[in-house]
Amino acid sequence: MTVEEFTNQMLPFKDKLFRFSYRLLGNRDDAQDTVQDVYLKMWNIRGKLKEVRCLEALMMTTTRNLCLDRLKSKSNKFITLHEEFGKGSEETPHTQIEHTDMLKWVKKEMNGLPEQQKTLLYLRDMEQLDFDEIAEITGFDLNYIRVNLSRARKNLRERILEINSYATTGIKSTN
Repeated sequence: MTVEEFTNQMLPFKDKLFRFSYRLLGNRDDAQDTVQDVYLKMWNIRGKLKEVRCLEALMMTTTRNLCLDRLKSKSNKFITLHEEFGKGSEETPHTQIEHTDMLKWVKKEMNGLPEQQKTLLYLRDMEQLDFDEIAEITGFDLNYIRVNLSRARKNLRERILEINSYATTGIKSTN
């Protein structure tokens, strides 16, 4: 594989890999380093890439694995949500403040989720990948993905209801 072929095949994934890495690591520099490491790994195996059925899945999986390695070595915690959450052209300043507060809260709550649930939520809700793509990237069974996404969303939903109940009544739930 020539440099030009490699560039033409790999470069279109750069932004997606960066976004994924940034969401997992929460640090731009680490995310950029991870993407560079992914491209270096791909370059080192460029002779075998013609055999790969889905290049994007391989690159996303490699990115995920490198990010998890970085997190383990640094003992960092994951997650930021999509920065455009709640930003609409018809929103009032009050609504924007509410959405900003909700975004901060959801980020905090997602930090309490198991690492796999956070990854699955990101791939499904932020990258909008279908279940088959997520299964190929993560190596998880489709049922496992569905169950864990459901559990993660249920946990967040229950916490939102609990916080909203507390905010309107001033009485904290004892669940």
